Amino acid sequence: MLGAVGDMVEDVVVHLREQVNVASDTAAVVVRRRGGSAANMVAAACLAGGAARFIGQVGDDAIGQWLTTQLAGAGAELAVRRTGRSGTIVVLLDVAGERTMLSDRATCTDLADPDPAWLDGLHTLHIPYYSLVGEPLATTAATLAAWAGQRGITVSIDASSASLLQRVGPEQALAHIRSLRPTVVLANELEAATLGPGLHPDHLDGALVVVKQGAEPAIVLQPGRPPVTVPAMSVDGVRDTTGAGDAFAAGLLLALADGADPIEATQRAHRVAADAVRRASAQGSAGAVAGG
Repeated sequence: MLGAVGDMVEDVVVHLREQVNVASDTAAVVVRRRGGSAANMVAAACLAGGAARFIGQVGDDAIGQWLTTQLAGAGAELAVRRTGRSGTIVVLLDVAGERTMLSDRATCTDLADPDPAWLDGLHTLHIPYYSLVGEPLATTAATLAAWAGQRGITVSIDASSASLLQRVGPEQALAHIRSLRPTVVLANELEAATLGPGLHPDHLDGALVVVKQGAEPAIVLQPGRPPVTVPAMSVDGVRDTTGAGDAFAAGLLLALADGADPIEATQRAHRVAADAVRRASAQGSAGAVAGG
């Protein structure tokens, strides 16, 4: 089973139909859905035919109940604590499809006192870097990573956000990632550029590094081998790429656990990511029809 520790929030996705008219009305379609990097990855893993567990905290409120019901309905196993107020992320999608995210993680970062049973049955523990910033969640995630290493469970880390890495500091972020002794590290092209040359197996104790580049080929870096590019899949009618990177991680980690080599695993990751983009884009299209 694949596990992920971190955020599950309400995404309020705003599809802008025109440029923002400051201090006046702007036409838009608004869609609410379950979000959060860890939750997105778990859902994508289940939809891809894998078994997955979400580890995290949601509010003791109607939104928290809705979020957990949605994720359980996708087939996920839940190790969830409920207290406080559920988080919300407003995702602004402009007319060109560019995303801007306004984040209120609320109770997500309050997850404390980890339970070793959360790791039972896992072959991989995935940790978005979001989960390593904000206490006590950061300490909880690091503790789970240490326990996973002791049990022989693969640890995967996603760099998550270039702006977050810049705030933390690239060198400090890399040192933090390295201290958790991951087997797999993922980053998109902006995160990779932020982290610089240190994002390489030679500087990460031989970890497999995969750089996602959206619609462009992913770059696979393995210890002692030259980089390999793996083409992405073409998707028509893209309106929303939210969650594509998390789905890529799900596909990659499931394939590696099934015994695929890194190149084959990256090919599967592209397929799972493409499916996620199709689903998200269809939601935006359906919303546009309903709103019209």
